[in-house]
Amino acid sequence: MDQHLISTVNRLQDAFATLGPTTNPIDLPQITVVGSQSSGKSSVLENIVGRDFLPRGTGIVTRRPLVLQLINRAKGTANGTSSESSEGDEWGEFLHLPGQKFYDFGKIRDEIVRETETKTGKNAGISANPINLRIFSPNVLTLTLVDLPGLTKVPVGDQPKDIERQIKEMVLKYITKPNAIILAVTAANTDLANSDGLKLAREVDPEGTRTIGVLTKVDLMDQGTDVVDILAGRVIPLRLGYVPVINRGQRDIEQGKAITSALEHEREYFENHPSYRAKAQYCGTPFLARKLNMILMHHIKATLPDIKQRIQSTLSKYQAELAQLGDNTLGTPSNIVLNVITEFCNEYRTILDGNSQELSSLELSGGARISFVFHELYSNGIKSVDPFDQVKDVDIRTILYNSSGSSPALFVGTTAFEVIVKQQIKRFEDPGLKCVTLVYDELVRILSQVLQKPIFKRYPVLKERLLSVVIQFFKQSLIPTNKLVQDLVSMEAAYINTGHPDFLTGHRAMAIVNERMQASKPVQVDPKTGKPLPVAQKDPMSPVTIGGVGPSDENGGFFNSFFATKNKKKMAMMEAPPAVLKASGVLSERETAETEVIKLLISSYFNIVKRTMIDMVPKAIMLNLVIFSKDEMQRELLEKLYKSDVLEDLLKESDFTVSRRKEVQKMVDSLQTASEIVTGVN
Repeated sequence: MDQHLISTVNRLQDAFATLGPTTNPIDLPQITVVGSQSSGKSSVLENIVGRDFLPRGTGIVTRRPLVLQLINRAKGTANGTSSESSEGDEWGEFLHLPGQKFYDFGKIRDEIVRETETKTGKNAGISANPINLRIFSPNVLTLTLVDLPGLTKVPVGDQPKDIERQIKEMVLKYITKPNAIILAVTAANTDLANSDGLKLAREVDPEGTRTIGVLTKVDLMDQGTDVVDILAGRVIPLRLGYVPVINRGQRDIEQGKAITSALEHEREYFENHPSYRAKAQYCGTPFLARKLNMILMHHIKATLPDIKQRIQSTLSKYQAELAQLGDNTLGTPSNIVLNVITEFCNEYRTILDGNSQELSSLELSGGARISFVFHELYSNGIKSVDPFDQVKDVDIRTILYNSSGSSPALFVGTTAFEVIVKQQIKRFEDPGLKCVTLVYDELVRILSQVLQKPIFKRYPVLKERLLSVVIQFFKQSLIPTNKLVQDLVSMEAAYINTGHPDFLTGHRAMAIVNERMQASKPVQVDPKTGKPLPVAQKDPMSPVTIGGVGPSDENGGFFNSFFATKNKKKMAMMEAPPAVLKASGVLSERETAETEVIKLLISSYFNIVKRTMIDMVPKAIMLNLVIFSKDEMQRELLEKLYKSDVLEDLLKESDFTVSRRKEVQKMVDSLQTASEIVTGVN
């Protein structure tokens, strides 16, 4: 059963092999081999396999990651066929050559070189695309190892100048994954603190919880030195410990020394060496293979439940993305365009009405923003309009005199009131048109929100045409909307309804002004009794002071200022009035009262118009812009886009969609295969 676990992970690696190491969505348990070029990585792997099969030479030999899957099988059971059994019990298979078996391990080496050069060329460049090799043998323990390019410092020959950075980045991509067991190979005859493999392993595994050290070239150490302190964890401790091994030397390899002989020499060395013989059973390549097999199986047992869950969740995620990207065969072009237009209009209405399934709790959106424009921005803008920030008391008095013509008025005239009110009502037009513009901007915002849907990323031409048509449709709707808002203001200015039930009547206004003026006068007290003297009831609106020429206007009034600086002789000359005759001076009591009455009437009527505008302008905008767009947009889109001669152009997919669909489809296929593999594993 334990061997079956490793076999399961091997099949998962094969399922994800076509995706490449950078896009593999699942972090699978595996042993990654790291070390410098001269550390003896290749020899360690060949000793574990028991055969010569790796390329050799100077410089970088391993230029692509090699995923080495070792599978133990009994002798003479080569898939149950006697013909294959006669050819040998050991063979290799490459994932990129399915069904082809290599019984000659020299040819395996040649195929590794050939396949490497297909990706990297014949120079010393490297590639992150792995080569998957599976070796069946009765002489191996079931194990999976990833051999990575050896770490180097200085580029040699035609190696790229940044070769150190390239190799380091590639190695880190593999060993950074939490499920990777790091096999750090270091030459024992060098300072352990300078080990490139251990240094890189400590960067991603500072506690040493998933790193196992392999010490090579133990037999080449100086006389009287050993690695006992390292093995005991007194130098650089690793939770998984260290294993010392002895590889064949270069002369042994050149002389064709068999690996079986090398392994026998290794066993004898550790059993007879005074520093290691007490622990000889924990040294050497066979123990390393057993230790790695045990570590990998326990690691797989611990991580398999999480792997199952991640495969299912990742599969669901990519299946959802594939559904969003859409199938190549969604139907005829006419049906696709019709469905897209219908979906677009439905989504637009849904967002406007606040029925979207993606309602935000963080900010206002859709129709709620339009409501904010109406009831906050526009309403407050109208309320802030003050008629008296433009019309001063002296202006009112001037209009009063102008409206009475050549005869001084007996009473406050309605003409002056209407002139002032009409002028001020026109000020409501700009806020109304500004409100239309703000609502238009919100509709464009909703349009942009709808066009973020994945379907429109798939058809960029259709997206651009939709955007263009809808924007033009909105702009056309602005014309009648602006006209209606302007008409509402013109209606208010055209007829001043002084019979409005909320309007303050003239008599009531006069009474209020009289009360205020009487209250502001000082109260005279009888010195004998101490009681207030009765006030002479003199009406400031009395005809006695009409026109400011009565006795009460001798010391003030509208016209008084024009003669204040002239002596009687000049006054008698009756000089012609100046070209521009402006009001100045202090208003008389009567003029002040008349002005206050007019101001009260203006304020009263202005407030009525404000309430009307706050109520009617949003209704006008809703009618001619918002509701109109909801009701007529689909008809407009069908009229402009649903044409047989443009359908094909509209449905031209973006390059991103085509390439992304291929990537996601490949990912879904790999994940479905992986899901089938792990389904039966408990």
